[in-house]
Amino acid sequence: MKRNKQSGFTLIEALVGIFVFAVVVSSILEAYYVLIGSARNSRLKVSATLLANEQIEIIRNLPYSSVGVVGGIPNGILDPEKTIIKDAATFIIKTTIRNKDDSFDGTLGGNPNDVAPADYKLAEVEVSCGTCKNFPPIILTTNVAPKSLETSSNNGALFVNVFDALGQPVPGAVVNIVNSYVTPQVNMSDVTGISGALQLVDVISSNQKYKISVSKDGYSSDMTYTPRLAANPNPTKPDATVASKQVTQISFSIDKLSALNVSTVTSTCTSTPNINFRLVGSKLIGTNPDVYKFSADYTTGADATKTIDNLEWDTYSVSIPNTLTSTHAMAGTLSMVPVSLLPDTTQDLKIIVAPKNLNGLLISLKDSGTGLSVSGAEVTLRKNGTSVVLTTGRGSKAQSDWQGGAGQADLYDETKYYSSSNVNTASSEGEIVLSSTLGEYETDGTLESSTFDTGSEGNFYNLNWLPIDEPTASGPDSVKFQIATNNDKSTWNYVGPDGTGNTYFTSSGEALGASHEGRRYIRYKVFLHTDDVASTPNISNVSFGFTSDCVPSGQVFFDGLSLGDYELDVVKEGYNSILALPVSVGGAWQEKVVLMSLK
Repeated sequence: MKRNKQSGFTLIEALVGIFVFAVVVSSILEAYYVLIGSARNSRLKVSATLLANEQIEIIRNLPYSSVGVVGGIPNGILDPEKTIIKDAATFIIKTTIRNKDDSFDGTLGGNPNDVAPADYKLAEVEVSCGTCKNFPPIILTTNVAPKSLETSSNNGALFVNVFDALGQPVPGAVVNIVNSYVTPQVNMSDVTGISGALQLVDVISSNQKYKISVSKDGYSSDMTYTPRLAANPNPTKPDATVASKQVTQISFSIDKLSALNVSTVTSTCTSTPNINFRLVGSKLIGTNPDVYKFSADYTTGADATKTIDNLEWDTYSVSIPNTLTSTHAMAGTLSMVPVSLLPDTTQDLKIIVAPKNLNGLLISLKDSGTGLSVSGAEVTLRKNGTSVVLTTGRGSKAQSDWQGGAGQADLYDETKYYSSSNVNTASSEGEIVLSSTLGEYETDGTLESSTFDTGSEGNFYNLNWLPIDEPTASGPDSVKFQIATNNDKSTWNYVGPDGTGNTYFTSSGEALGASHEGRRYIRYKVFLHTDDVASTPNISNVSFGFTSDCVPSGQVFFDGLSLGDYELDVVKEGYNSILALPVSVGGAWQEKVVLMSLK
């Protein structure tokens, strides 16, 4: 019998193919890391700005004689440099104080000559992050006025400064000032100028009685708080004091409002309506005890969603307290909380819920350097010799055994598949090979998988299989794949890389293409071919990458737990393993945040 002979790939062709594949993969990875880095940098800028504003506020509330750095000119009580860890990053805060000679009353050596040239002080705060990539320093400056005004009045002065989230001045902000304890009473409104400042002189002296609020259309608001009230006994920004012949400076931060779209779903994206939840910001308006500027309870509607408008930029945490529900527990969130909500943005937040089953423990894994979630980590919870193992995220689906045979439409048994022709899956290795008769393999064979369900509409990115190298005698392209995706779980149109049925995936790792975006279900079909009936290609593993809307990337949820002490193991390739970490389950629901460090 005469057979056609075809030559295989040359070494040069193979090397060129590998090079092209490597270039494509590296480009995709580079784009991904750029996107992640950009989001991280935005959060770091907000954190750095908050630190700078905090340091400026400290400087403005110091006695004038204390405004200065230790050992500097002028001398004071401020540290020239200090380190603060925030948002999983290390920030360095440098403070510089300089005396300034104002020309209003002359200058030193000028005409007229000012023999007391230190009219006020200029304070500069620089926040940098040496370990952060592409992070420009945040620099804020302010003037600190001396204790006494150079007038004969016994009144004082009140300077109000308004900044946005990045420390830039906010002009046109409405400043309302009320003081009913002076005569005549004060109840006035005015607006900030181009520099974001409102400067009032000849203000009647009064101790912690000037109530100030700042607002602007479309912006958040900020205000002072009356001390020693039961709800907030120790406010961080008490009502202002104006002292005789002194300047009081007080700053406020406002910026454009944002919105949060919250939905409550199960891990398979089943909408779950009427779920009560609590949203809490991180900004404090009081300490000892802590009083949060924003804390509110909400309930998702009949469509399992809730849009929260008019939110201030902040870092928000979400929870389902036991006092709010008796039916569901929070099994994770997308994205992982706390959520950094930037000014003038709308952000989505999915709360993943599960029916309450005894006591639950949510484990959230974060990279200690970036603060990002850690997907693909194996998490083991142990108690009294019993253990449960879960994996964070579901970034891929795989099948490596087909010995269960055909006839399964949906993938419940991972050893089965839907249908096949001229292939053998009964080998002890669990591989797919061509069927054989009397020692000769069939020339062609196919296998169609069961339906993989990712739980929600998402995107499919690549198809991988093993082994990559097939017997030379089988001929070129002895293994080929096509895939079919849909949202109805019934229309299976198998296509190749160009989105038509005329092409095939012939190289492991190929991108699946844009035609599969927004799909939930997927099947694959493998085509085996041999040019030599004495040789067969084989498949030992098939996997594909995907994204899903309802599987938290860095969280796992253990439920049905008894109360007591447990041990936690967390293992992830490339990270230092965490072993026997003590965890206590003391109620119906609790969360444990675990930071993982790279090796």
